[in-house]
Amino acid sequence: MTDTGSDDPAGTRTGHRDREPGPAAHDATSLFGPDSRFHAFFSDPRWALAVVRATVLEAAHPQIGAALIDNSTFVTHPWRRLRNTLVSLQRMFGPDDDVRGREAARLNRLHTRLKGADARNRPYDAMDPEVRAWVVATLFESSVTMCRLSGQPLEQDVMERLYAEFRAYLAALDGDAGHLPPRLQEFWPYYDRVVEERLENTEAMRVILYRLFDHLPAPPLLNGLPTMWAAGRAVAGPVIGVITVASLPEPFRRRAGLPEMPGAQTLMQGAYLAVGLARFLPEGWIQPEAIVRLLALSPGGDDPRARTVSALTDRMKRAGALVRLLAPLGPEPEPDGGTDTRSAEEFFAAVLDQTGDGYLDWPDLAAMAREIAGRLDLDEPAETRLYDAFADWWRELQAALDTDGDGRVSAREYAEAAPSLAGPALIRVAEVLFDVTDTDGDQRVDADEYRALFRRGFRRDRADTDGTYARSAFVRDFLSFMSGRERTSPYDPLFSEA
Repeated sequence: MTDTGSDDPAGTRTGHRDREPGPAAHDATSLFGPDSRFHAFFSDPRWALAVVRATVLEAAHPQIGAALIDNSTFVTHPWRRLRNTLVSLQRMFGPDDDVRGREAARLNRLHTRLKGADARNRPYDAMDPEVRAWVVATLFESSVTMCRLSGQPLEQDVMERLYAEFRAYLAALDGDAGHLPPRLQEFWPYYDRVVEERLENTEAMRVILYRLFDHLPAPPLLNGLPTMWAAGRAVAGPVIGVITVASLPEPFRRRAGLPEMPGAQTLMQGAYLAVGLARFLPEGWIQPEAIVRLLALSPGGDDPRARTVSALTDRMKRAGALVRLLAPLGPEPEPDGGTDTRSAEEFFAAVLDQTGDGYLDWPDLAAMAREIAGRLDLDEPAETRLYDAFADWWRELQAALDTDGDGRVSAREYAEAAPSLAGPALIRVAEVLFDVTDTDGDQRVDADEYRALFRRGFRRDRADTDGTYARSAFVRDFLSFMSGRERTSPYDPLFSEA
């Protein structure tokens, strides 16, 4: 059995202290929406720690770890990834069956494209039912563990209700939840077996534990305060890593060789207890989607909250100057946006290398297509048309820039041939991007269509006199951004914001 940090493993999984009542039976319609147990967890600040833990356990699965390393943008664009994940979970667990079905179809199309082989030439497939079941299993088990570590273990009926909701989530994705045991008491042997037999010390798991939080980029809201962000991250990053390692199943920690610092268990339980106290704040103060939207808000945007954010940023800059005066942390770096243009190397790192591995490859352009398709909530065939355009552009780039024939483009190769970037395939990407943005097909992007893509209103120099964006101007600006590397383009936050 998995060591869960107690002398009574069964008791940790079927605790009897949480007196919140749970239904004796679960009809299908009640497993989603505001009455679901998951809905309560979604706004629980403790769930942030649980999700980090679940992500580490997911990444320890060799197939998932390989897919993350090859395709994910979670290192370079973690805030964007977090926001997209929260939106997806809201859609899947919401009360609207049509929205849930649409989101499930979108996720399935996305995962169908994630196939390959790891460094040991073992194949991975994001549509593997075993893999998808494990992702759901880690979310459920980490939610249960979250309650136990914060001193409020779930009662058996509440836990069964929560398990039924997660199985329903898997069924909505796969059409069948058969790869998760049908009953809760059968789940625990399944979970222990996967932990003991399938999980590995993967590269993706190590990146999350030892690199992600130590190098976490600032969200847009704090992008102008790099020194203060770096100082806070230097303290919080290692602490999050220690807490997460201490919360993992002991047999896996031992087998994977994960070091546990003295006092880590006490620190972990203290963190869960402390974060859990935030649940007693007034309702509405802790809303994950609102917090993520705020962090993603640019002080220079046109959102009604931008003026408040700008004032807050100014105050934080003054506080940062005081901190540097009292405890010098080195000169404040020039924030992005200090000039209108940047070097080819800077553009490569900020925009093109979406996965952060130092090379331009198909997964980088696929990540761009994925972000656009998600923002615009594209259906077939528009989504496939967009991916095909980016795939053609990748083939054009590979033919023009891959001088050493290794199948990818390095920053040096890109910098040496950057002027040849704007070829016919890139023009086609711009045309398709306009078409999928122009939802009413009137050959102009209006204010609502513009905001759906860029999440901000027209800049004064973008809109025509009639308040729309013409195809020719849209395509010209996209090509100028991709070849001229302009900082001021609206495409920059679309592709480069963390």
